[in-house]
Amino acid sequence: MKRNIVIAAVTAAALIGGGTATALATTGDDQGSARQAATTQLSNDDVRDDQDDAGDRDDRDDAEKTVSADVTASEAIASALKHTSGTAVSAELDDEDDSAKVVWKVDVLSGDNTWHSVSVDPASGKVLGAHTDDEDDTAQVRAALKGSSVTAEEAAKAAAGKGVVTSVDLDEDGKDKSWEAETRTSAGAEKDWKVDLASGKVTADRSDAQDDDADDADDQD
Repeated sequence: MKRNIVIAAVTAAALIGGGTATALATTGDDQGSARQAATTQLSNDDVRDDQDDAGDRDDRDDAEKTVSADVTASEAIASALKHTSGTAVSAELDDEDDSAKVVWKVDVLSGDNTWHSVSVDPASGKVLGAHTDDEDDTAQVRAALKGSSVTAEEAAKAAAGKGVVTSVDLDEDGKDKSWEAETRTSAGAEKDWKVDLASGKVTADRSDAQDDDADDADDQD
């Protein structure tokens, strides 16, 4: 009886106010279950929205970190080589030890075949530190670079015409050896490029495009 009076009152108030209201006449456990289901659905939707928003913020943060780096890839390589002599084999703008701080990490192969990982501040170009690494592809790297006239620094400069270079790395595997560079736009779009070891010519990475096509095909299936 009381529930019917409440429903009538809600309906009357809605009509008088010019709005609409929906009253659900349920009893006992059914009413509690309906209320719990609605609350659960709302909570799940809120969680998904929060996760989506967090993902969007992470993408924006990554893009902002990239485009806000005052020191370019080529400049970071030059700074690393001043600190540690040798041949730069790769450079990457990356989080330091999974922290919020972003640094340039430059891999340098010295004359005695020792690998060095050099961290460079993306704001000042100052070397933050260096340590030796163990790598098992030294012979492959030496062979790939033999006769090459384009350095990692020059490859980074060449790829800079396509966007902000976030990494440059030597591809010493396969028949077509080259420098591989990744660029990012201010909107966060990423693209992979190949830089010829002899001419410095920049071309789109076809293998990357093929991988994207394959992923799209899988998504459609």
